[in-house]
Amino acid sequence: MPNSTAALLAPSPVRRKSVARVALFDLPETSAQLITECFRQFGIDTVSIAREHADRLQCEKFEACVLPLGEAAGSIIELARGSASNSRIIIYGLGGTAQDAMRYSKLCLNAVFHEPLERSAAIKLVRSTRMLVLHEFRRYVRIPVMTEVGILMADGGRMTATSLEISSGGMSLKGTHVPEPGSLVEVSFSLLTLPRVWVRGNVTWKKSNKSFGIRFDSTDERRQRLKEWIVGYLEA
Repeated sequence: MPNSTAALLAPSPVRRKSVARVALFDLPETSAQLITECFRQFGIDTVSIAREHADRLQCEKFEACVLPLGEAAGSIIELARGSASNSRIIIYGLGGTAQDAMRYSKLCLNAVFHEPLERSAAIKLVRSTRMLVLHEFRRYVRIPVMTEVGILMADGGRMTATSLEISSGGMSLKGTHVPEPGSLVEVSFSLLTLPRVWVRGNVTWKKSNKSFGIRFDSTDERRQRLKEWIVGYLEA
């Protein structure tokens, strides 16, 4: 009788809730350890994948992938995005140059862990992008994505910058030349399945690190194409 009573009172086994998984593809051991610790702080698991097992990016479901930026990065990104379950996978680059990042902008590189890795910077990056990895889209309407952005100034001058985050209402960027707040601009860019789009806007802020923000003109009907793309991106 005591045994049967104990069995009735024993708590039911708790089934662990499914968590997001991040593939760490061919990363140096020290980098993988630090990045693992950063994701773990937010309840996100990591899985190390050796280069010879790259096919796992097609066979298994991952919410994100961290990979070194270099000559072979493009083929690995395409491999991951070629899987139906990973077509919207969040891609983090590790190291590389600005040219490396721009080389893969058409593949929607989302963010970059800069080398040498610093714990505080790495944690900040994971914190700012974790909502997408965790699929908590309703609380996160800005999409971190790096792509080349052409900027046409009101006086006819042109410049290029790299996007940091994009939303249906505006975007943050970083570039060598930073326009002054209040400047009227027209930006153009493309994103994965979104062909090049042009949208009017104005510069609303800038920082000393050469980053700046643009708010899109709410009366520009071309903004609707971007809004539809963002909705599709989040719901895919």
